Amino acid sequence: MSVERVRRKSGDAWKVRWREGQHARAKVFSRKADAVAWEAETKRRRQLGDADILEAGRQPLAEFAEEWWRLYAVPNLSRSTLDSYSYLWDAHVLPRLGALPLRELQPLVIERFKSELLNAGVGVESVKRTLTLLQGVLQRAVEWQRLPSNPVRSVRKPSTKRQRAVRPVPPELVEEIRASMLAANRLRDAVLVGLLAYTGLRPGEALALRWDAVRNQTILVERALSLGEFKETKTNRMRTVRMPRAVATDLAEWQLASGRPGEDQLVFPDRDGQAWSESLYRNWRRRAFAPVAEAVGLIGVRPYDLRHTFVSLLIHEGRSVVEIARQAGHSPTMTLDVYGHVFDEVDPDARIPAERRILLARERATSRVRVRNVSESPARRLVEEPAALADRRDASHIVRLPDPYKAFPRSERSTKPSNGLEPLTPSLPWKCSTN
Repeated sequence: MSVERVRRKSGDAWKVRWREGQHARAKVFSRKADAVAWEAETKRRRQLGDADILEAGRQPLAEFAEEWWRLYAVPNLSRSTLDSYSYLWDAHVLPRLGALPLRELQPLVIERFKSELLNAGVGVESVKRTLTLLQGVLQRAVEWQRLPSNPVRSVRKPSTKRQRAVRPVPPELVEEIRASMLAANRLRDAVLVGLLAYTGLRPGEALALRWDAVRNQTILVERALSLGEFKETKTNRMRTVRMPRAVATDLAEWQLASGRPGEDQLVFPDRDGQAWSESLYRNWRRRAFAPVAEAVGLIGVRPYDLRHTFVSLLIHEGRSVVEIARQAGHSPTMTLDVYGHVFDEVDPDARIPAERRILLARERATSRVRVRNVSESPARRLVEEPAALADRRDASHIVRLPDPYKAFPRSERSTKPSNGLEPLTPSLPWKCSTN
């Protein structure tokens, strides 16, 4: 290898020359110090046997990405993540960086790439996800000895601030939704709503739940459902969440109404006993949940938003940030970032147990349902007349079951709470035998 000066119209430059087999190679630098440093580093790597990294860096990013997709992405990532990454790659990365060799992807190039996206009007969240994708791809390049280091790591990603504060749904409104569903013989939907609101499970985690994960006092969250396929949880970690007695009783009733399914069966299967498809969940959210939620005044609330109720209940109980974060399935930092305003509103001298808050709300909602004419309820009309709603063509996926309360005498269906803490629910054993 040799370093020599070359004269150009723009000024002197420095060229490093070397040979690769029968081919002569050269690399030009604007500063002599850079040329000398690169020559020394190349010689050092050759002596250590790491010269293959320099040769592998000649591979274009687009070519390496195809290898990454086949060997890493498809076997390890969920379908929803693959779809998202495919769009971001084709829309942003491939047109701007795809033709560049891996070794030319320096931090300055990535900074310019980020600026181009922001100047082109790409949303901040999309830019952040695109850089995360690119960092993941180039991390594999480092591990597979195609690059000495990951250039995206040193580039600061744009910060995405929450546009508006989360507003937890009060238990009173959750119970209004449940009561309306129960009045329309929609036991499955009512149990699912209560589970989301009072255990903090994400919808995908609830739909992936099996009966053996429902224990006496807790629920074991091991997996989630995404696009009809089972995958790891969002954090790739298993966790347990506390199960209020009201939820335990609801699940016991649903287990009886479902014919006491086996421990390895899904808690909320479709009509064929299989996991919900993506289209089935979207239809349920739009046709079954949204109309009832809107009828009680919750406009634009998603089933996912019900988990904010769970976190709010724990905060008003006085639980620590670490405990709340563990049960919610995210980091303490995220807990403070998302729910900081809820912590600020809590009066330390007016804490209330979540169990009591749920039972009081349920008792009031039950009383209101008993005294009003349910047949004239807007919520019931929305549930029972799906054909009258816009774009409602098929409601065959809705499971209609008889009300399990009717299977018990009135004396067994409800009991007067003796100390204000006992559930106003049927006195059923929790874990029903499958024998």
